[in-house]
Amino acid sequence: MQSTFSGLELGKRGIMAHQRALQTVGHNLTNASTEGYSRQRVEFTPTHPLYRPGLNRAETPGQIGQGVDIARVERVRDELLDRRIITALGDESYWTTRERYVLQLEQVYNEPGDSSVRSLMDRFWDGWQELSLYPDQRASREAVLQRGEALVEGVRLRYQNLDRIRTMVEEEIRGGVKQINTLISDISDLNKEIVRVRAAGDSPNDLLDRRDLLVDRLSEHLDITVDERNPDEFSVYTAGYHIVQGRIARPFDLEPNRQNNGYSEVVWEHSGEAIRFRGGSLGALQELRDRDLREEIQALDTLVVNVADLVNEIHREGYGVNGRSGVDFFVEHPAVLDAQGNIDINQDGELDHSYIFRLSGANSLDGKAQIGLAGTLRLSASSGAAPGGIIEVPYRARDTVEDVIARINNSGAEVTARLNRTGQLELKGTVAADRDTPDFVLRHLEDSGQFLTGYSGLLNESGPAGAFVWNQADAVLGLRGENSLGASPSYSVAPLQNPSGWIAVNPEVQREPLSVASSFSVAGEPGEIGDGRAALAIAQIRNTPVGIGREETLDDYFADSVARVGLKGERAEISLRTSERIRKDLTDLRQSISGVNLDEELAQMIKFQHGYQAAARFITTVDRMLDTIINRLGS
Repeated sequence: MQSTFSGLELGKRGIMAHQRALQTVGHNLTNASTEGYSRQRVEFTPTHPLYRPGLNRAETPGQIGQGVDIARVERVRDELLDRRIITALGDESYWTTRERYVLQLEQVYNEPGDSSVRSLMDRFWDGWQELSLYPDQRASREAVLQRGEALVEGVRLRYQNLDRIRTMVEEEIRGGVKQINTLISDISDLNKEIVRVRAAGDSPNDLLDRRDLLVDRLSEHLDITVDERNPDEFSVYTAGYHIVQGRIARPFDLEPNRQNNGYSEVVWEHSGEAIRFRGGSLGALQELRDRDLREEIQALDTLVVNVADLVNEIHREGYGVNGRSGVDFFVEHPAVLDAQGNIDINQDGELDHSYIFRLSGANSLDGKAQIGLAGTLRLSASSGAAPGGIIEVPYRARDTVEDVIARINNSGAEVTARLNRTGQLELKGTVAADRDTPDFVLRHLEDSGQFLTGYSGLLNESGPAGAFVWNQADAVLGLRGENSLGASPSYSVAPLQNPSGWIAVNPEVQREPLSVASSFSVAGEPGEIGDGRAALAIAQIRNTPVGIGREETLDDYFADSVARVGLKGERAEISLRTSERIRKDLTDLRQSISGVNLDEELAQMIKFQHGYQAAARFITTVDRMLDTIINRLGS
């Protein structure tokens, strides 16, 4: 039956419930400026009535209420919105990082400008043009040397700036991995605490807010997804793997990669497996360091190695006014000292590869002539561009030599082709897309027909048996022998890594400017003093196809380089503005749902205050009734 004193218990429950509600309102108000805090709400529920359905219950006109209880204290949060924000934060951080570094790239190029590499290159060619007009003057040679020095200094400065930016990115990757590992560890620690609190029957709202804030910060570094289907095992994924699974944390580690200039490779700490990220600041940094900056350095290296090779090729044939010939204008450092380009990659004591940059055929060809042959060239490419790293380039009988050359240059193979000054077919290795493959190394040349064999005089035999392959020593010994005129294929060894960092004018020429070549031999005799044909041939490199890739001339190459960086900057800027708007809209929506509204909280405080006062007044009334029954009923 109902107790005489049940009213006191009922009022006590009301006071305690409203007191807890007031405390929750105070908690919200004091945390209104706390980052990541979600407002909390007390959910009231009626206490179980005195009489429930049963055979032994008293006969009363309905259940007798026993007041109010607090069912739970909930935080106001939209989990689906949170997941959208995680993605938006990763996108914004990705484009923020890219825009910051692409802007630095644009500043390095400084195009157009008086100190840009293109302006320095133009002055260099103008110097040779002037020398061709005044080949007997020492001042013209001094001008060529000074402009050559200015060019190599400008190239080295650009390389140093690009390398400095790449080093900055490397340092940021190292710092980012440390921050990520700290966040992963903190999230797993919070998971443990949250499970313990829930096991005790409490609501770990503040801990959940803290965990969500850490997840948001982690999403700025990585492209992550979360899984909350199991409340006791909150999980975070990236790249298809767990980085947090309940109380288990799987951090990352850093290992130097010899194939990538010794830069750090992000690997799983537990397995050592390398991992590549697609979003977040770390994904952007990896992409910038290993793709964008690497490509820009490779593009500069391509320019340097081809200009040096082309200028030296003509300069060696020319004569200075002092009668000297066979002198290089630029210094070229080979990647290996072996004359055949042999190298021991495996470091097992045996030569196993050949590093060859350029191969030139023995026969002189006419670019406009139809070849009258059919077959398929098989050329080396990146493993991602073609199955097995081989691209097939077909040629037909009605093709001209220029058609075949254009097809090679547009095939995507890591080989470029051109006819040199004397008409020989020249094949060069380009920069490699794969990091584990060296730059400027010809790796595979094969012809099912006769274009590279008898026609151009390069290979000795058609088919796989006569292919030039780099993964063997003395690969150049398998080239075609001398033709009927006594000429044989020529080759050059691949340059040392990053030639844009060490390119220099030959000190021997600097000491003796009269050795700067301006003339060609006449009837086997040294060139005449007034002959400027060699200088003119060097000056004409600027506007002639040079086999530097898809861009036929150096002007095309510069235009493509500047446009490439500019488009990257434009895309980064537009994408960043878009991602910022998306993120802002989503976070504003979350703030409207989960954020603390001071006016709303003050209204709730007044409501709970009145509820508390009403419960207290109820207890006072019950107390007076009991006083009447106990102390005054019998008097």
